[in-house]
Amino acid sequence: MRPARALIDLAALRHNYRLARELGGARALAVVKADAYGHGAVRCAQALEGEADGFAVACIEEALELREAGIRAPILLLEGFFEADELEPIQRHDLWCVVHSSWQLDIIERTALARPLTCWLKLDSGMHRVGFAPDDYRAAHARLAACGKVTRIVAMSHFARADELDSPRVAEQLAQFAAATEGFDGEYSLRNSPALLGWPQLFRRGHEGEWLRPGIMLYGATPFEHYQAQAARLRPVMTLESKIISVRELPAGEPVGYGARFVSPRPTRVGVVAMGYADGYPRHAPDGTPLAVDGRPARLIGRVSMDMLTVDLTDLPRAGLGSRVELWGAQVPASTVAAAAGTIAYQLFCNVRRVARAWHD
Repeated sequence: MRPARALIDLAALRHNYRLARELGGARALAVVKADAYGHGAVRCAQALEGEADGFAVACIEEALELREAGIRAPILLLEGFFEADELEPIQRHDLWCVVHSSWQLDIIERTALARPLTCWLKLDSGMHRVGFAPDDYRAAHARLAACGKVTRIVAMSHFARADELDSPRVAEQLAQFAAATEGFDGEYSLRNSPALLGWPQLFRRGHEGEWLRPGIMLYGATPFEHYQAQAARLRPVMTLESKIISVRELPAGEPVGYGARFVSPRPTRVGVVAMGYADGYPRHAPDGTPLAVDGRPARLIGRVSMDMLTVDLTDLPRAGLGSRVELWGAQVPASTVAAAAGTIAYQLFCNVRRVARAWHD
């Protein structure tokens, strides 16, 4: 069988969830949308169910996959519902629902419900994707509270620049949220992974009404561009690996791969790895992107193709056919590969496909 695979360390996942709880001192929904950022939503939720306060997904399809797998913990729909007929399975499966737009409020008000909803009412405090404008938020909250169809309302918002540790925008959004919810005595949710890791000075730790929403940190990747002490405590969950399937010796001056992007500057020993952009490895990774061969540092050379990529083995004389190659994991941080390719670790993880996944504790 093709040797490309993604190894998912569930013990590391639990470690990272516990770190989120430690840093935030509050209840935390583990964000497992997009198939747990490519790590396998069902297996990750099962690994966390014994201690997670609940889960967050993007949409009802993702929530139903977890319910069908036996996950009984609370599940929040981060995008809420898209059609009125989704309210019936939302009630039947006891799902929590984000309300971010007036049309959703209209549907809730005019729909007969068998049981009341738990709604998370979203404020647009500056992200400007979805959410009620600050001037409209109190009226939306009042409508939800008065409709008789909602048993709990959790106030929420989302930070746009918490991954920038010198940005004033986090404090500005927090002030906007505080003003819009002044006088509300209930539950709220603000902190995502970068806010949890990088902005403890702005939050009151351990407030009993707070809900945390750790996402990327659960999977062991830093949301920051540079070193950050708390992010350094994370443990990588995914190791993407494969093996060398061919080795060839090239003289100086020979091109490698499509477009002749790399030309050997010296006699070069080239290893071919069963991994390509169809597996999720970034096509635009440049020459020199780090990887590891049999645990030793190595570098990518040549353009990544659909099913294969090439590495420089010149200084690794013991490496050869069958050598293990780590594309990212404990030795090669996904964030380092992402930075080299001009993207983010979130996208690397979500793009992983075709490779076999194996989960372990």
